[in-house]
Amino acid sequence: MSVQERKQRERADRERLIVATARELAEQQGWDAVTTRRLAERIEYSQPVLYSHFRGKREIIGAVALDGATELAAAVRAATAAADGPRARVAALAHAYLDFAERHPAVYDAIFQLDGGLPYARDDTPEPLKDAFAALLESLGDVAGPGVEPGLFTEVFWSSLHGLATLTRAGRLPPESTETRVAVLTDRLAILGPA
Repeated sequence: MSVQERKQRERADRERLIVATARELAEQQGWDAVTTRRLAERIEYSQPVLYSHFRGKREIIGAVALDGATELAAAVRAATAAADGPRARVAALAHAYLDFAERHPAVYDAIFQLDGGLPYARDDTPEPLKDAFAALLESLGDVAGPGVEPGLFTEVFWSSLHGLATLTRAGRLPPESTETRVAVLTDRLAILGPA
């Protein structure tokens, strides 16, 4: 291994450590607790080293969001792969999405709530974000129904899931009714779309 390759590997390792530490700190104490000073202390590097990887907290949030989007896409695909039929796939998708939001609230916020400096719904949207949307579209496209553009339908369904996730976490919806809410969404699709 050349010196240059070793330096690149070490740099990538440091970057992964910074992102993992930021994520861990955010999940434990919230994003307000994530500061460059605290990250530098936790990873035992100086703040200038941290700034050599990320210009600040915003870029760190963006990196966490990209990793989280990759994980969300994988979770949705894993959950829907074994589902039998469109209705079961939609229910599995909804459960996987809501479970991800509940288990990883800081990561979910990095993806969907906080400013990580990432462009959404544009040509220059990073691939992990596009892939997370594609994972939803793969299960929802065939239930959109006649005359409904699958991407638009996916946006509307995703918005419903996002609303359920954020309202439940904020205490605006009782968590014990989540299963019923998912069933209502799934049942409405069964009535309105192809089965």
